[in-house]
Amino acid sequence: MRLVLALGNPGREYRDTRHNVGWWLADRLLRRWGGGRFRAEGTTAWAEGMDRPGVEIHKPLTYMNRSGEALAALVAGRPFDPEADMLVLVDDVALPAGRFRIRGRGSPGGHNGLASISAALGHDGYARLRLGVGRPADDRIDLVAWVLSGMFAADEEVALAAFPRAAEAVECWLEHGVEATMNRFN
Repeated sequence: MRLVLALGNPGREYRDTRHNVGWWLADRLLRRWGGGRFRAEGTTAWAEGMDRPGVEIHKPLTYMNRSGEALAALVAGRPFDPEADMLVLVDDVALPAGRFRIRGRGSPGGHNGLASISAALGHDGYARLRLGVGRPADDRIDLVAWVLSGMFAADEEVALAAFPRAAEAVECWLEHGVEATMNRFN
């Protein structure tokens, strides 16, 4: 199994927030790959694209800071190598809207969703595609409040415009691995 794990928060109130940009890209991938709908099962909503057999896209339904619990339940008893078989889609305040970076490993960098994934795995050795959501211009704005709010229209437009290229990066990762994808897209 190849796993694309899109981090976000369940619930209507979070649907359009910066923290859910990974879910937005997951939705785009499913449409691009000719998939149906996400269906809730256990601790995730998941789907497969007809154009990508053997690839599952999952959205943890446990809230961002408990994403690792969803991952642990998902892979329990299944042969799974997170270093080779998993790509996490996640928001990143350190990147401006519309930018993305792929990494093969690294610290959570203060992101609670990545910290939860790392804790569940016991290591940081898994690929992640960090999707830029920008940082508030005013340092007095709380980052939690920032990521749990909606993007400005201009930022959202720029972020969505980057999705075709981000989808190409996901497809490159599936076909060629993380190193080739980093070389091509970073």
